[in-house]
Amino acid sequence: MEKYFLAVDIGASSGRHILGCLKDGKIELEEVYRFPNGMDEKNGSLCWDTDRLFEEILNGMKKCREIGKIPMSIGVDTWGVDFVLLDKDDRMIGEAVGYRDSRTDDMDQAVFEIVPERELYARTGIQKAIYNTIYQLMAIKKNHPEYLEKAETLLMMPDFFHFRLSGKKVQEYSEATTSQLVDPKTRNWDYELVEKLGFPGKILQQIEMPGTNIGCLKEDIQREVGFNCDVILPPTHDTASAVMAVPTDAKDTCYISSGTWSLMGVEREEPDCSDKSRERNFTNEGGYDGSITYLTNIMGLWMIQSVRNKLAPDKGYGEICEEASKETISSIVDAQDDAFLAPDDMAEAIRDKCRSTGQEIPETLPQLAAVIYRSLAKCYADKLKEIEELTGKKYDRIHIIGGGSNAGWLNELSAKQAGVKVYAGPGEATALGNILSQMIENGLFGSLEQARRCVADSFEIKEYG
Repeated sequence: MEKYFLAVDIGASSGRHILGCLKDGKIELEEVYRFPNGMDEKNGSLCWDTDRLFEEILNGMKKCREIGKIPMSIGVDTWGVDFVLLDKDDRMIGEAVGYRDSRTDDMDQAVFEIVPERELYARTGIQKAIYNTIYQLMAIKKNHPEYLEKAETLLMMPDFFHFRLSGKKVQEYSEATTSQLVDPKTRNWDYELVEKLGFPGKILQQIEMPGTNIGCLKEDIQREVGFNCDVILPPTHDTASAVMAVPTDAKDTCYISSGTWSLMGVEREEPDCSDKSRERNFTNEGGYDGSITYLTNIMGLWMIQSVRNKLAPDKGYGEICEEASKETISSIVDAQDDAFLAPDDMAEAIRDKCRSTGQEIPETLPQLAAVIYRSLAKCYADKLKEIEELTGKKYDRIHIIGGGSNAGWLNELSAKQAGVKVYAGPGEATALGNILSQMIENGLFGSLEQARRCVADSFEIKEYG
């Protein structure tokens, strides 16, 4: 009889319940429930509806009972940086304000007046992003100091859901690192930094590593969903879960977690908090088994999504990629340019850049897509050189995981530009990594290396170059 493991993978726009099991030596995945997500405006702020999200978590668990596939355990992963504050009675203080909210405007300067930017990176190894937890907390300190006075607990978003499932308050390592308040060398909170910034250290929970079993479902949750199971911490930051699913046990492998954004990097045992690393905008986030997911953010398929949504919202990405591969236009733009972050019209932003650099101007959707794919491939190649320079190592392969691994022509271009082999797949990387951490804890695999070998055997991995 198969053992099932449930990954609740919640993204900024939707969430999914994915069941995983090991059958005939291979991993099988099944999506059993899907629900929408998004920030709502509430009292002038963009907020997450945590009660609705938790209700959706329970709805997906009930679906498992309905289809007769009761999981051995459950783990929740989400995006990074966002959190809730709880009072002494475990009631939420204020709203669960999201990372897109403007409350962090200018909060970087408020932090840097206390801890200069260079020192902050040297202490945490985390790249500056204005929505990081550290700036959100500074906004609360400035605008609602009474919240911090009343707060007894801070829980990052996935840990809040784990608390509501199990009653246990812990902080998972990978998600904690996105706060920019963790010492990457000790893998613990930098309490001295927290004190300097005037945040109450008592609200921070003990950091636990991915794979930690924190107990079973609370009795009221058991009654509601109709079963009991363990609650196991996956790498709760979705990026760290995705990296777990890289299908190789080879050392010195470069990965790209490809989706709306492309997260490109390598796994390391120790962080690089040097000025050179900071200037190149690399970050040292937490990964499985206390590892460091050393990576940089690249614009990713956001550019394709924006152009497609404006010009041909009903056209599939596979069709767009296929049409782009037949175009001869060779124009390239800097995929890292801020002009492409949130333009009113992505197509016009691309045309403007081509025009200003004297290159052929793309007119049609296939031509625009060709420019984007060529530009991303060049960016990947450039970043590989930076990674090699920063790590002092050579990488002979790139593993592309996530939804973007299905863009065949982009994979071909990337292999050609970088001059290395590109291996694409699996596409369901985040949920799969979540499930792998549960399977390892349950004893189905003896190590991450063994689990990754099984991933390679279980899913189609395409080779390019």
